[in-house]
Amino acid sequence: MNKPKDPQKDRSEKDTHYATLRRQHRDAKRERGEIPTPSPKDRRKARAEDWKAPTLAPEQVFLYGLHTVRAALDNPERKLVKLSVTRNALPRLEIDENNPPCPLEIVAPQDIEKFVGPEAIHQGVMLETKPLPSRRLEALRDSPLLLVLDQVTDPHNVGAIMRSAVAFNAGAVITTQRHSPTESGVLAKSASGALEMIPYIQITNLADALGELHKLGFYSIGLDSEGPAPLEGTFSGGKIALVMGNEGKGLRQKTRETVSALARLDMPGAIKSLNVSNASAIALYASRHYLQAKAKS
Repeated sequence: MNKPKDPQKDRSEKDTHYATLRRQHRDAKRERGEIPTPSPKDRRKARAEDWKAPTLAPEQVFLYGLHTVRAALDNPERKLVKLSVTRNALPRLEIDENNPPCPLEIVAPQDIEKFVGPEAIHQGVMLETKPLPSRRLEALRDSPLLLVLDQVTDPHNVGAIMRSAVAFNAGAVITTQRHSPTESGVLAKSASGALEMIPYIQITNLADALGELHKLGFYSIGLDSEGPAPLEGTFSGGKIALVMGNEGKGLRQKTRETVSALARLDMPGAIKSLNVSNASAIALYASRHYLQAKAKS
């Protein structure tokens, strides 16, 4: 006896058949050059346009990328929540799968993209953590070199600045709570591990913070393209706090009035200003050179 046909199954098979025919017809047109073949970049762009960033709790941070996550796992001050990693990326992370540093979940790349976005270079690794503990300015009294940011807004710039600050052994990167990037995956990825190596201190009022640093013995120098003297001739004392301005507006007027001195990077070429991350690296190098010479004298 014949079994009665399942209408639902019949419709599903027809849908699949027609979808296959449409795909074959589309592929044939692409082969003839009648329609363009979408590139992986086009597909990523389309996914990025559809992606919406998830809403995170105040104490929730997602870090991604092998180097960034490895640095976070090695940081004893970092509170780990969950490690999400693809099967292919797990050996490259160099951890014991049977004894992970925190709860471990094997996921697909698409699962990570839901949190960090399709355009993020996550390398198959994502770490959920708590923010790093906050630091007080008074804990920096023994640091001879600090970097202060006056509303530098781009997390890529701040991440690059952090790398330079670590390279030149600065004691902290200090920035404002408003108009500055918070601790995030983008910031950490741009810093390439440096976020775990240097305090990132966000303060409420920059003028008040500079006043506190002055009481701790720091000589603050605001970098400005129209500064009255070259940076190398402006240094004074044994502790320096470099102050860098916003990408477009530079230092705010209140900051200009509060720093110990204003200075410029003396550039003989036709271009008289640099990206804030490049300017920070040059200023840090010059400051370190001055402090080392002073220590020897």
